[in-house]
Amino acid sequence: MNPSPFSEKIMPLKGEITVPGDKSISHRSVMFGSLSKGKTFITGFLDGADCRSTIAAFQKMGIAIEKDQNHVIVYGKGLEGLSQPSSALDMGNSGTTTRLISGILAGQSFTSHLTGDASIQKRPMGRIIDPLTQMGANISSDCGNQCAPLTIRPATLHGIHYQSPVASAQVKSCVLLAGLYAEGETTVTEPAISRDHTERMLRSFGADIQSNAMEKSARIIGHPTLIGQSIQVPSDISSAAYFLAAGLITPNSEILLHNVNTNPTRAGILKVIQDMGGSIKYENQHIVSGEEVSDLIVRTSSLTGCTIEGDLIPTLIDEIPMIAVLAAFAQGTTYIRDAKELRVKESDRIQSITENLLAMGADITATEDGMIIRGGKPLHGASIQTHLDHRIAMAFTIAGLACDGAISLDHPDCVDISYPNFYEQVQSLIQE
Repeated sequence: MNPSPFSEKIMPLKGEITVPGDKSISHRSVMFGSLSKGKTFITGFLDGADCRSTIAAFQKMGIAIEKDQNHVIVYGKGLEGLSQPSSALDMGNSGTTTRLISGILAGQSFTSHLTGDASIQKRPMGRIIDPLTQMGANISSDCGNQCAPLTIRPATLHGIHYQSPVASAQVKSCVLLAGLYAEGETTVTEPAISRDHTERMLRSFGADIQSNAMEKSARIIGHPTLIGQSIQVPSDISSAAYFLAAGLITPNSEILLHNVNTNPTRAGILKVIQDMGGSIKYENQHIVSGEEVSDLIVRTSSLTGCTIEGDLIPTLIDEIPMIAVLAAFAQGTTYIRDAKELRVKESDRIQSITENLLAMGADITATEDGMIIRGGKPLHGASIQTHLDHRIAMAFTIAGLACDGAISLDHPDCVDISYPNFYEQVQSLIQE
């Protein structure tokens, strides 16, 4: 175990920060830029391990990509410009890369092999294998368990109307990206609207793609000509969530977060904060590369429990570890339902959240699709099992700032997946 790098004494948090770029948008900017004609210039790109896996995969398929601390330049070759990689494409820990790139590779004229780390090789890929197969793709799980490694062979794709059983932007995006290579029209309908970065960004690159909020569907026409764009990546609300929570639960605190992506298909945590009685203020609201962006100010607040369920879940699925911690510090009971998707993330997050909050003294009960958190119990330091899950590590680091005693993490470095300078930014806000 690694002891917390922060003081055991509860300290106020004050200041302003800009959290790293949005991970979902960073992935897509490289992918869509690679499939476009000409240069795509990206600022604010998230330089985390997952996004580096995406860059490496497209470089291996013949796309020139330049990266420095401030920007990424992708020299796209068009929809038909990818070339066969000389060896397997390593997805690392990135579920987004694995699922989205599978849609792209399904329409190629060459065979490709996808692999990844131990976590990726346990995550369910049947949810993309099924619709891609319906489109005519030749995709298989090498171990026959509907997980990576995957082999994707050349095939001719046709458009379908896919009724997705899950509200997942990764599944939806995979099918829409295969639709770029399919004859005719491809439509995906979901049980609830998932994040819509793919639809927004592909439209800006020139794809014929439409969304229908009433029908919870998105439609794309095959074989467009995509043209390189300039993309400014806003700050990731999933990364901002840790500091929003920190400002709410740590006494005498106030934090200003700049340039946060508040796209309504992603911003469910902001509604939860308001429902819990948290003090949050929006400033400087504007549009950046087709995405709603705001500066957010949070202050220490007395929180109360609430119910989180239904269509709200897809808008905050990655933030639930942090929301669960908020609920433990709130008065009253919080119910989280319809979140079975948490079982198949980097860890079984229902289990991970529950075992670690119990270790800190919280009153929490796991359910099949969520949890019940009876807030207001005094929390204390504990040894946290991260299960190599970056969001668990960060959520419980924040819990440690407002509890009695210190927390320790078994694998603190796993935050590098999405937030390499997380601990430094936490430290910058602590008022010694």
